[in-house]
Amino acid sequence: MAPAMISITSKSPYAVQALAELGRSPGSDPVPIGELARKRDVPVQFLEQLFAVLRRAGIISSQRGVKGGYRFARDPSTVTVLEIVELLDGPVGPDAQGPFADAAEATRKVLRETTIADVIERELRDAGASIYHI
Repeated sequence: MAPAMISITSKSPYAVQALAELGRSPGSDPVPIGELARKRDVPVQFLEQLFAVLRRAGIISSQRGVKGGYRFARDPSTVTVLEIVELLDGPVGPDAQGPFADAAEATRKVLRETTIADVIERELRDAGASIYHI
């Protein structure tokens, strides 16, 4: 069986959604992981596993205790979707050849040029647009 050319599991989209929710949370207080999981309909144990990887990579930081939770360790405008995908799902299209290599490179380019701040902005724009639909 040929290797998967571009393999992105549910881990990356869930993590990106949860990070967008984290970035949209008002104030600078840490946000409980249960709240992020509930708002984005992600199983909390699954999100805990993903956030452990992101914390070790220095993208987010955690605070324990009653007022515990997660916050960004880096500005969301410096965190690319490609970085999240590669941390959680590995390289995009490492063994791709021919047109599949081109497709993998195009995918990497889009993900590299999209930050978590961009994802948040897009969500807010899409939400605003839906208000005006009748």
